[in-house]
Parts: sequence; structure tokens; C-alpha cells
Amino acid sequence: MLGIDLAAAAFLPAAFVALLAGLLSFLSPCVLPIVPPYLAYMTGVGVGGLKARERSAVLPACFFVLGLSTVFLVMGFAASAFGRAFLQYQDVLAKVAGVMVIAMGLHFLHVFRIPILDQEARLEAGRQDGGAFGAYVLGLAFAFGWTPCIGPQLGMILSLAATGGELSRGTALLAVYALGLGIPFLLSAIFINRAMGLMNRIKPHLKAIERAMGALLVVVGVMLLTGAFSAFAFWLLETFPILATLG
Repeated sequence: MLGIDLAAAAFLPAAFVALLAGLLSFLSPCVLPIVPPYLAYMTGVGVGGLKARERSAVLPACFFVLGLSTVFLVMGFAASAFGRAFLQYQDVLAKVAGVMVIAMGLHFLHVFRIPILDQEARLEAGRQDGGAFGAYVLGLAFAFGWTPCIGPQLGMILSLAATGGELSRGTALLAVYALGLGIPFLLSAIFINRAMGLMNRIKPHLKAIERAMGALLVVVGVMLLTGAFSAFAFWLLETFPILATLG
């Protein structure tokens, strides 16, 4: 019973990290600037036509987010299944994952550069005309191919999923990450003019956002390396006994 309670408590900080990572992924220097062009591309109009609301971007945006969420959920299930298959090596897996996540964080902090993270492997989905299927395929392509933007963050969440030991919670972590990345995208489609103005104000701070992402990766990596997630989960259970009813 304690193991189930502990897993339930440990999910809360991991879910918060996943949500924050998704939001920072959206705000990253290579995702935020392409949001308006992507929305225009999916709707089959130019950015000017998008601002003039010649065609709504909301439905294509919904299917785009559904596409990338599909990939993330499959990845989360696969990572959880991998971790469950090697449950007896969870401590080793957590330490290896911690070292890898720290290295990716130091890359974002520009302590050193990892060449593979400076490359892009984008998959194109053909000319779009506002159709739901094309937007869904584009979402799949984005999740598979935009490695420099979401690869390190996604790797961090996959590491948390793999070391969690539960298929449902690992998959749920990726669902939370997809929400953190997808909800701002949907809001941008709904409030396109306000969103573009806000994006222009955020752009000068993109480097600071990138460094914040790097700091988050380093912190999570250290927690994986030292077992701090389990210690924090014990503290949550002691401080908030109601968590023992979860799971």
C-alpha cells in the first residue's frame, strides 16, 4: 500500500515539472516564433489573412495538438513499459537518466554544446488547406521532428516516466506535458491578434527562457540522480495525509 501511496505522491511534483516543461517548450526560441506561420500554414492563408480572420485557425490547431499528443502518449507508454520491464534496475536507470538530463540542461545553459541538439529533423506534411487531417499529420510530424526545441524537455519527461514504474502514471506525465505545450497553442489560435502582440513582447526574452529551461533540466536531473523525488514524495505524504487515499 505504501508503494502505491508513494507513487501517487511522487506523481504530483513530476506532473508539475511536466506541465512547466511543456509551457517552456512552447516559449522556447525555436517554437514561439513559428507559431503564427504554423497556424497560417495549417489554415491555408497568410499571416495577414490569419490576423484578419479570413479563416479560423481553431479547428486545425485542435487537430495539430491532437497529433502531437498522440505521439507523446505513445512515447510515454513505451518509456513506462521499458522502465517496468527493468524494474529491478530502477536505481541505475534513474542515475543514468539524471546524468543525461543534467547534460541537456547544461547545453541549454551554454556551459557546453551538444551538436546533435543543434540539428533539426523536421518532417513536412505537404501543403495545408485548413483540413483537420492535414493539421493532425503536421502535429505528428512536429512531435517526431522538432528535436532541438522539444527533444531535451521531452527526454526529461520520458526519463521521469521510465523511472516511475507505472504504465498509467508514465503515460499521464506525457499527457500533462502535451497539455503544457498544446494549450498555449490553442489559445494562440483562439486569440490570434492578442497572442501575436504578446509573442512580440516575449521575443526579446527568449534567451532567458532558454536558460530557465536549462536550469529546470539541471534541477530535475539532480533530483533523479540523488533520489530526491522519492524523498519529496515521503514529505508530501507526511504533510498531506489525504494523498494516501490516492492511487
